[in-house]
Amino acid sequence: MSVHTIFVCTTCASKWESGKRVGESGGEKLLQRLQNNYLNWDLHREITIQPVQCMSACNRSCVVSFASPGKTTYLFGDISPELTSEEVQGVFACAEKYYLHPEGSLPWSERPEPMKKGILARIPAVSVPTDNGKVLQETYN
Repeated sequence: MSVHTIFVCTTCASKWESGKRVGESGGEKLLQRLQNNYLNWDLHREITIQPVQCMSACNRSCVVSFASPGKTTYLFGDISPELTSEEVQGVFACAEKYYLHPEGSLPWSERPEPMKKGILARIPAVSVPTDNGKVLQETYN
């Protein structure tokens, strides 16, 4: 069983006063929108949503990432913290495409809205050794 994760930056679009964060951040709002629909999603047992503090893309907030061992990692920014239900379903549909593809490939033409824009990084997979010493994933072009 592979582990698939949607990381959501909870410090994105924060308001700061006197060096301290105040109120609810845009990232927290985005996380809440995704979590509100998560249990109704067919893949909620296969893909986890994990909040993280700061993914270092502050000028492109709000930010989510799709990651899984042996697969390409994607980092998306410029996501509205006020996603509509349709846009939330778009995030989940993109995560499903990621989950189903053996290398995690997400060609632009196959990404649902709102994931067609805002790509910040496509990070190559890290090779994962198996118990028999073979590498699970080789470099893909």
